[in-house]
Amino acid sequence: QVQLVESGGGLAQAGGSLRLSCTISGSTFSIDAMGWFRQALGKEREFVAAIAWSGETTYYADSVKGRFTISRDNAKTTVYLQMNSLKPEDTAVYYCAAEAGGVIDLMREARYEYWGQGTQVTVSS
Repeated sequence: QVQLVESGGGLAQAGGSLRLSCTISGSTFSIDAMGWFRQALGKEREFVAAIAWSGETTYYADSVKGRFTISRDNAKTTVYLQMNSLKPEDTAVYYCAAEAGGVIDLMREARYEYWGQGTQVTVSS
């Protein structure tokens, strides 16, 4: 089992920045990749970014490419999402997720076995 806890959400103005953190505990040796997803009110959850746990290859949704950066610490206990140049359309609940089935199709929500509880990000115009 893997436990994930997100933090760092809050209110930001358009053009501002926030950094989300996801603390990982439990059977971390089983993780192959970590991802961030988000769900806006009334919309389906969507992929934001992912990072392969070995090698640190990163993947981004087109909507956040060049503005958001996913990274992890060397101890592999925390994954971050640095969000710059925020837009009102970035407003959503952000979830981190862990994937233990290989670095394949990381943009697909169904690939991820473990999920955090989510943290709210609100961007005002």
